[in-house]
Order: sequence, then structure tokens, then C-alpha cells
Amino acid sequence: MKKNKLMKLVVATMAAFLMFPIGSVAAARTDMVDVSNHNGNMYVSDWTGMRDKYGVKSMVTKISEGTFYKDYTAANNIATAKQAGIYQNGYHFARYKTAAQAESEANYAATLAKQAGLPNNAVLVTDVEATEQQYTPLTINDYNNFIFMSTVQKYGYRTDIYTSGSWMNNVMTVKPGTGWIASYPYVVGDKQWYTGNHAWQFSSAQNFAGTTAVGNFDVSQLNDDFYTGGQNTKPVNPVTPPATNNNQVANQDYAQNGTFTANTTVNVRSGVANNAPIVATYAPGQSLNYNHIYIVNGVVKGRYTSYSGQQRYASLGLIPGQSFGTRTTTTTSRHYTIQYGDSFWSIANKLGVNMYTLAVNNGKNINAMIYPGQTLSY
Repeated sequence: MKKNKLMKLVVATMAAFLMFPIGSVAAARTDMVDVSNHNGNMYVSDWTGMRDKYGVKSMVTKISEGTFYKDYTAANNIATAKQAGIYQNGYHFARYKTAAQAESEANYAATLAKQAGLPNNAVLVTDVEATEQQYTPLTINDYNNFIFMSTVQKYGYRTDIYTSGSWMNNVMTVKPGTGWIASYPYVVGDKQWYTGNHAWQFSSAQNFAGTTAVGNFDVSQLNDDFYTGGQNTKPVNPVTPPATNNNQVANQDYAQNGTFTANTTVNVRSGVANNAPIVATYAPGQSLNYNHIYIVNGVVKGRYTSYSGQQRYASLGLIPGQSFGTRTTTTTSRHYTIQYGDSFWSIANKLGVNMYTLAVNNGKNINAMIYPGQTLSY
């Protein structure tokens, strides 16, 4: 995290002694990259290059700072990482010194995270390294961090603490098995630091040679699957050729009757596929009565019968993401059939629901085994 006084001295010292680029050292893995306005808007090709050439599987983008700063790159960087199959997380640069300030900053950060498209169950980190905490007693810092994190969780996010190795358990407490810790050795070599925490940030000077990503990046090694939502393997490249109208089918569908009123121009297609021909549009304020819902690669479709008796499919919104209007439903029966490679995280992210609630409502916990063909209710 390209942040401030606490880390600048460490970064400068490291840069002076570093004899070769971090990318050439095999010991520390570039599992996770964090970005902010310092890095600008990231492209899908940046993430896919990091993923395919360096094994990056997770990202953390700056969301906010205090209650006064919104990072203008967050929405783009979340969207492009998602397209590349990189797990998305966010962080908030903490300025709080009191519990009231911590609560205000948590509400501010979580609200902006929602606006930026950070998905449910992602990690929204409190980045604690400012002078406001440096001169605050440990017990007060601990309580303030607790207030921030418990408030963020009310928005459906998981949370964690980012700080430096020198501050951990000195300026604030980081419980074993938690925490994202920054500490930059002069030469990484075969060192393995902070293996008892979720992640170790070992450099702020990573260059991703051979990719379209330009500049230096903060990189971390992950010690568990906390920052990948339970997915501890390298993401599979999600880019596939567009399906034809005949073989692109719904990932999920369920019976629902209701009325949809558009708040933007909505496309109506002749088939359920996202690339089926557009045969009509609905203008803002116009309504339709639908009788079935389909979800095709994240696009929500409402089926209705046209005046000519033809089945038509209107785009109602995205999952997870924005709605293209408002829905008033009359009957709902929602089920999802587990597919090969699914996890509770991937299913929850696809459906836009809370991962823990999904598991509990089906008599399971998030670590339970699930199998293709089983049906989940939500």
C-alpha cells in the first residue's frame, strides 16, 4: 500500500539495498497485489498478465481514507479484476482515534465499497499505520479496530487488520491466525515471514515484467485462503469464445411472477442468451409483467409473453451489481443446482447473497463438502 510516513522509510531503505527484482526470487510468492490511485486504472490485460505469468490470484484496492477521501480507481479496478478471474478485496486507510470515529469511518468505507461494486463476502481491510494510531494506547487502538471491523461486517464483508511488523502487538494487537503484515527484507531470499498470519506483504517495488502492468506494485504472499474466499488455487482463465444462441443457456433459473419498471433503457432479446438478437427496448418508466427469471453469466433476465405471443427476455440487472429498474414480485421459489468447481463463496458471489447465510439455510457450514447436482435453497 503506497501510503505514508510509517512505510516510506522502510521502502526507501529496501530500495537502496535490493540487488535484483523481487520477481526473480522464487521463495516469496506474488499471490496478492494491492493497488490504489497510485497505480491508476488497471486493465483486464494487466490482471491476466499478473495471473498467468506470476500466479496472482487476489487483489486489494484502496476504497477510502478517513471520512474524506474516495479512491476514484476502485470501481474500475474491481471490475477489471473480476473479468480476469482475480478475487477482489478492498482496504480503508484508517484515521480514527476514537470508537466514534472508527464507526463513522467503517460506515463510510463500507458504503463506498458497495458503490464501487466490491462483492459480498470480500475482505474489507482496515489499514492501520497512521500517526493517529501511533500515539494512541494499544488498548484503545484494539477497541477502535474492533468497532471498525464489527461495523463493516454488518454490510456483509469479512474484515482484517493491515499493519507493519513493528506495530503488530506493540501499537495494536493482531491475533494469531489473522492479519496482513508488512515487512520488507533487503533481499527476500528464502525467508518465510509471518506465516502465522493471513498474509505477508514483502515488497512495494514489484515490477511485472512481460505484462501490460506498468510501474511498481505492493505484493504479498498468502498463507491461507482468507483473501481468496476459500479458493486456494490459481484462477482458471475465464475468457471463452462467445456462445451461440443455440448453446448459451441459463446458469440458473427459477419461477417468479412480478412487474419490472425500468429506470434505464433495457434491451429485450428473442432468446435467453446474452447474444440473442435484440428485438425491442423498454424506456425508463415503462413496465412489463414477467413470469420467469433466468441468470445467464451474471445477467438477470425476465421472461414475458409479447402481444404477438412470442417469448421475450428483458435484461433486469446484473449479479452481483446494479439493477436496471425496480421489481415487485408476487411469487418466488429460488433454488440453485451445484455445478462442478463450485464453492460456497463462488455460489454466493454468483447469486449476490451472503456466503454464511447460504450455508446455514441449507443446514451446512462453509467448510462442508458440496457436490455437483445437489440443490441449494436461497
